[in-house]
Amino acid sequence: MEYTREIYWNVGHGAITLIPMYLLSLTAIGVLVYAFLQRSKIYKQGQTLNRTDQLPLRITTMIKNVLLQSKVLNVRGPGAAHALFFWGFFILFLGTCLIFLQADFTDLFFGIKFLKGSFYLFFSLILDIAGLIAIIMLIGLLIRRYIVRPAGLENKKDDFIMHGLLLLILISGFLIEGARIAVTEIGTPLAAWSPVGLWVAKALYGMGEPAVRVLHSNLWWLHLFMVVIFIAIIPFTKLRHIFTTSANYLLTDLGPKGRVPTLDMEDEEAESFGAAQITDMSWKDIFDADACTSCKRCQDRCPAWATDKPLSPMKLVQQLGDVASQNPTANLAETITKDVLWACTTCRACQEICPADIEHVNKIIDMRRNLVLMEGEFPGEEVTTAMENTEVNGNPFGLAFASRGDWAAGLPVVTLEENRDVDVLYFVGCYASFDKRNQTIAKAFIQLCDAAGVKVGILGKEEKCCGEPMRKMGNEYLYQMQASDNIEQFKNYGVTQIVTTCPHCFNTLNKDYRDLGLDLNVTHYTEFLANLLQQGQLKIQSQPFDCTYHDSCYLGRYNDIYQAPRTLLQAAGATLTEMAKSGAESFCCSAGGGRILADENIGTRISEKRAQMAADTGAPTLISNCPFCLTMFEDGIKGAELDGQLQSKDLAEILVERLA
Repeated sequence: MEYTREIYWNVGHGAITLIPMYLLSLTAIGVLVYAFLQRSKIYKQGQTLNRTDQLPLRITTMIKNVLLQSKVLNVRGPGAAHALFFWGFFILFLGTCLIFLQADFTDLFFGIKFLKGSFYLFFSLILDIAGLIAIIMLIGLLIRRYIVRPAGLENKKDDFIMHGLLLLILISGFLIEGARIAVTEIGTPLAAWSPVGLWVAKALYGMGEPAVRVLHSNLWWLHLFMVVIFIAIIPFTKLRHIFTTSANYLLTDLGPKGRVPTLDMEDEEAESFGAAQITDMSWKDIFDADACTSCKRCQDRCPAWATDKPLSPMKLVQQLGDVASQNPTANLAETITKDVLWACTTCRACQEICPADIEHVNKIIDMRRNLVLMEGEFPGEEVTTAMENTEVNGNPFGLAFASRGDWAAGLPVVTLEENRDVDVLYFVGCYASFDKRNQTIAKAFIQLCDAAGVKVGILGKEEKCCGEPMRKMGNEYLYQMQASDNIEQFKNYGVTQIVTTCPHCFNTLNKDYRDLGLDLNVTHYTEFLANLLQQGQLKIQSQPFDCTYHDSCYLGRYNDIYQAPRTLLQAAGATLTEMAKSGAESFCCSAGGGRILADENIGTRISEKRAQMAADTGAPTLISNCPFCLTMFEDGIKGAELDGQLQSKDLAEILVERLA
């Protein structure tokens, strides 16, 4: 016998079946398309933004993330369950398409049947397994959502409706298959290739053929109605992310990662800067709200949320969507609240973990820009003072710019004003220039370079703050003023390579300054020294010690530099015990986003929570690679009462102690 089956068994393949089936299906698809066209009007309220460049790369990225569920699988547990459910449901969808292709096209018009023989046997087995996996995973996700109820996971009525409808569609599909097998396949070798359907068939077999046929016919039409309803209501529920999240992979920001768009501060036609209303944001910012799956992964990773601040990246994105659809003229800062906007450390943990490629950070910066540039508001007087100091003296401390290079006295380093014949320009940054604790890192770096035979120059009094804290706080004007002065000095001295010990300076000079005309090789000192070590220029003696290491946000998540610092630690003899949150999941120190300039008055201190994570490893030393991190950890260790149990050091200090 040839292994196959009658596709429209018991319901008929005539007009009485096909006409209503296709009318219902096309109506549902029409409703879906019309509803999304209506929603597109909401997106169009936003400013223009080109996200169709490099289309082949975008399409490849979308296919990879959709079919392989790469982003979803970043989180174990619910991520794996969602991916398995998707794959199961997707296989069922493909199987249904093949059935319709044969029954209503190839067989109907050309007499060609491909669902037969060995192919049909494996087709039946794979669809049964896929359906079973989809049901198990969906039940697991329902239990998690409605019984386990993880903190922060919000449940809405349409969540229950869509999850319930999906489960009924899957279960009714197996009941339909079981009814057919009970009449046509029980006792034949074919039945074994549909194991779940066979199990259902055995349960129905005792009803008798007439009753099973009636059950099959009624369930077939009910199944069709449920599928049609499901398709039609997708745009009106959270499950619109089936389409919008997939599209978001196509529309993703192709980099460089973490780059902040540069405002044209000379635009005389601009009525305002930053985002005061939803119409000031890009259409992609609005679209992101529809792509959000409300999975709360961003919220779970947010250091502000974890320390009782009012900021939830998930809720912020959802609020922007509500404003766009319900009240487009609303003031964003008042709707979202200023405490929420100022709480962000721009650590990027939300974006890195987001399975929908939503861009949280720049939305916040855009709203901050409007508060600062148009309203003159800052989160506190201390920030206002730091801004004024930077504008006058080129540093947030208000110290004399002429003393910026005093830390280097007696060290083998020159200012470019004295001698521009150097191998690299060391962009020192404000903290290493003026803060006594961080000056030790600058001195250690110079000693390491000298030991490796590298001639280092600095700008000294001609260097200004890179402007990054000011920019992330929303003061784009002050940032561009500082950046332009620095770039002018780089060009004046013919600088070709810059090294920084500050990840914030590194990220800003390497990415953001390029919009303002800088095109130089910029390196963070961890990669620079790791390269010298590999080439044999830098000799480090291994002296065993125990430590834990903090991946700073702007070196790790912003620039994917994780291995170079660990290579240096290994060379120094470190026994490294990783914290519970490390690598791409590292927990912020609290200084990013300009928060280094601001007091932390809401909730518990982020730096204390991170210091406690370090202490929990049992290691006596917390190693960092960033002056902001080191500063926050010094305070965090004291605040968490960990003095004597934990000390904070920079990687450069460890290395200089072990110079051969």
